[in-house]
Amino acid sequence: MLSKNVRLVLGSGGARGMAHIGVVESLEKEGYRIREVVGCSMGAVVGGIYCAGYLDEYKHWLVSLTKLDVFRLLDFTFSSQGFVKGERVFKAIENFIGDHRIENFSIPFTAVAADVANKREVHYKTGSLFKALRASIAIPTVFTPVIEGRSQLVDGGVLNPLPLNLVTREPGDIVVAVNLNANLPVTRETQVLNKEKAAYLKMLDAFRAQFLKVDSKAEEKIEQFGFFDLVTKSYDLTQERVTELMIKLYQPDVVVNIPRDSCGVFEFYRANEVIELGRKAFYQAIETPHVSRVGSPDITIRQI
Repeated sequence: MLSKNVRLVLGSGGARGMAHIGVVESLEKEGYRIREVVGCSMGAVVGGIYCAGYLDEYKHWLVSLTKLDVFRLLDFTFSSQGFVKGERVFKAIENFIGDHRIENFSIPFTAVAADVANKREVHYKTGSLFKALRASIAIPTVFTPVIEGRSQLVDGGVLNPLPLNLVTREPGDIVVAVNLNANLPVTRETQVLNKEKAAYLKMLDAFRAQFLKVDSKAEEKIEQFGFFDLVTKSYDLTQERVTELMIKLYQPDVVVNIPRDSCGVFEFYRANEVIELGRKAFYQAIETPHVSRVGSPDITIRQI
């Protein structure tokens, strides 16, 4: 019988992070009490908004998004530092939930970013929620980094995609980790959903064509944009390897695994399917014993 007090660690993985919503909702439905949240990238976004008390509002906004809505939220730029600024999407979220101070949350929250200039992790436990989230989601070469003095802040997944080392370990509490970079077979259901990518990629191609009409000197930058899919897939692969090491080293009590191929980085228009994927993965994780935890024979690490 697992304890009802949960320390929750939410990993990075682009739009796959919407699966975190399904996990959080399932934990609450089953009577678990979330005592702390540590998140990286989209894990920080979902975790921070949950701790601020606006997860329902955020979910309702996500499920309303169409492909065109998502495209309009991506404020593209052809900066050498990234393709997307990221301000537009956070402004949209801030409009309906407002900004908040992390230290005022009733549930302790930590967002993880990486300072590439100084080669270190940055942990946001206080200060502006949106400032912390914007830094935490800045995928290198995709989102432009956040500049703070001499620091250049990017996605925390660069160094720590599943920050299990930051969660508090209290006797009697269980640590639940949600891994968005699991190397698992893609189901037939996911294969069907992935067919929707074709229309979305056509939309991106149309954007590139329009950009060339405005800036005839942008050929080299447009060519770089063609490597976008390769960049994100390579980044996911790196995160998968680091995540595996973190799980082995810090041994959470429950691991909820989401296949890294289940959803593209920007496929936020698939919110309903991805949230449901998180819900199903949670129940599979708590029902399927995997391996006994070292030094704690009464607790079982569970995963899909």
